[in-house]
Amino acid sequence: MQQITFAELPETVQKLINQAQKTGEPLTIIQNGIHFAIISPIQKKSLLETLSTLEPLDEDLADYSQCS
Repeated sequence: MQQITFAELPETVQKLINQAQKTGEPLTIIQNGIHFAIISPIQKKSLLETLSTLEPLDEDLADYSQCS
């Protein structure tokens, strides 16, 4: 997949992307009446949401609280 930086986009496109990010709503690009592309902001997960997806560790960990 090809990638470009945000700065390389025309100012109009930057404004539309910023709006999509601010509202959380995807932006559909239409060409000749046909849906051509969708710009959708990435939904960031909180740390707790990310941690809740991890599998529990099934091993005993050493107690290092007494180490100096």
